[in-house]
Amino acid sequence: MFPVKGVSSFEDRVFPQKYTFQFNGQLQVWNSPKIMGILNVTPDSFFGKSRTNFTSNDFARQVEKLISEGADILDIGGYSTRPGAVEVSEAEEINRVVPAVEWISKNFPDTLLSVDTFRANVAHQAIGSGAHIVNDISSGDLDPEMIPTVGRLKVPYIAMHMRGNPANMHELTNYSDILGEILNYFAEKQEQFKKFGIKDVIIDPGFGFAKTIEQNYFLLKNLKQFQRLSSPILVGISRKSMIYKTLQTNADGALNGTTALNMFALCQGANLLRVHDVKEAKETLKLYHTIYS
Repeated sequence: MFPVKGVSSFEDRVFPQKYTFQFNGQLQVWNSPKIMGILNVTPDSFFGKSRTNFTSNDFARQVEKLISEGADILDIGGYSTRPGAVEVSEAEEINRVVPAVEWISKNFPDTLLSVDTFRANVAHQAIGSGAHIVNDISSGDLDPEMIPTVGRLKVPYIAMHMRGNPANMHELTNYSDILGEILNYFAEKQEQFKKFGIKDVIIDPGFGFAKTIEQNYFLLKNLKQFQRLSSPILVGISRKSMIYKTLQTNADGALNGTTALNMFALCQGANLLRVHDVKEAKETLKLYHTIYS
């Protein structure tokens, strides 16, 4: 098990670790945190204003807005994983995601695209259509073909921690040592990823997925412990119930809380913020750099 020790030094924040990634055969160096904008091509994602549809009039406007506000990556998802979401067939997920990827690749060829899916075939189709990253909420646990597929595709992989599936995950929050268990889960996953040739991995603790509100805040408070895995850390807390239930509001009223916690996450070592509101996240990042430059 990973022992839990004190937080890392002040210098770790001032001089963050550099990470390199291969995108389409080109090397990128990340030496500062990045912003991932959420693009849900679904009718039922939990935050209504994040929903769009490739055939709708607002799709292009939503894409342009996220890019113009400074998103470093767009994360395109065609399957809502909120509690109680309707099951989506693989064919329907592909029909939602692939046209969106193709359109953005054609019109904004310099934009990095991530496909948010736990299905290997959806990942394969999206990467073949122009996406660059696979973002999997299950780290390969929901589709045994996912990890071998990502290895063959030779693209960066975002691996998230979750127990069960979106339908039953909220019943699976009983941990004896949540931080140690998740750290060991990722350590074992990293060995599996290496075996299948996945070189670039981003770790996502999975806020809101098989965790109670109290557990989410405990993980956020101890986020720096995940740096011991030597992989970049993604934090995805944007407008989630851990924020709006604590503030006794709803997703629409959770922007201020999201901004506050995103700053805390950056100070705790987050390398990638997954957000609905790119403008506010970029402003938060600018202030973070002002403090620590």
